[in-house]
Amino acid sequence: MAVFVALFLAVAGVAGALTATADSPEIALENPEVDASQGDSVEVGGESYVVADISETEEGGGGHGGAATTVITGTLEREFTAETSETWANGSTVTVGDREWRVEVTGENATEFTLVEVLDRQAILGADDAAENETVTLDDGEYVAVTDDSGERTLVPVDEYFPAPEQRSYEVGETLEYDGQTVTVDGVTADGAVLVWETIETETVEFSQHSVVTIGGTDYVAHFPDASTLRMSSDIEAYEAQVSEIDQFNQYNSGLSRVLVLSVLSSIMLAGLAFIPSRY
Repeated sequence: MAVFVALFLAVAGVAGALTATADSPEIALENPEVDASQGDSVEVGGESYVVADISETEEGGGGHGGAATTVITGTLEREFTAETSETWANGSTVTVGDREWRVEVTGENATEFTLVEVLDRQAILGADDAAENETVTLDDGEYVAVTDDSGERTLVPVDEYFPAPEQRSYEVGETLEYDGQTVTVDGVTADGAVLVWETIETETVEFSQHSVVTIGGTDYVAHFPDASTLRMSSDIEAYEAQVSEIDQFNQYNSGLSRVLVLSVLSSIMLAGLAFIPSRY
């Protein structure tokens, strides 16, 4: 009986020693394309990015005995110039400056368009104490009713009463101010005019520990060795090999732990049997 107890204790000792001395493998990206800290500029996928953020947060727990998990995330950002276009349809109304304009294109092969001011007739009539607030429509046209100082009411044709609308013409290649920026007339057809301008846009790439992101058509795995460093590598195969190695180690270590527990329990059980009095 003592021999078996000693054997199980020896097995437990070996398993315990192996478990205690085994070094767990870790993810270590070899020659990463990116090895940077927050605020650094990096080249990824042929484009220049800035490491805009590396942050560490805790998830889980919640005060119910559960263990909180530390989560590290990162963000890459880059600004780039993009061309924006807008089509002004023939006959449509657009706002340029603080006024409304009607878009007019004349001819099938036009190379220019004209902005015709849309008069605010109601505002003009409201500002004239002598004029009625509504125009008068007769069989021969539209009129504004004006009453002079003597009380005499006169009908004035609208073309004579209202000022001539301002007109502005633009050819292909010319520029104008629109919506707070300078735009260029890129093309004119019978259907309308196309205007283009450049805008500054921001691309944001977000990732977490060991996530795979695609930038510029290339896949990269992200790794945070600590809460202030970002490493990225396109060698996904090497990364997956390291993950497989870690999984194998965990299985090996789990097996040794089970051997240790079973050996100790077996030793205790056998030792206990030795103290049970014999019936014979």
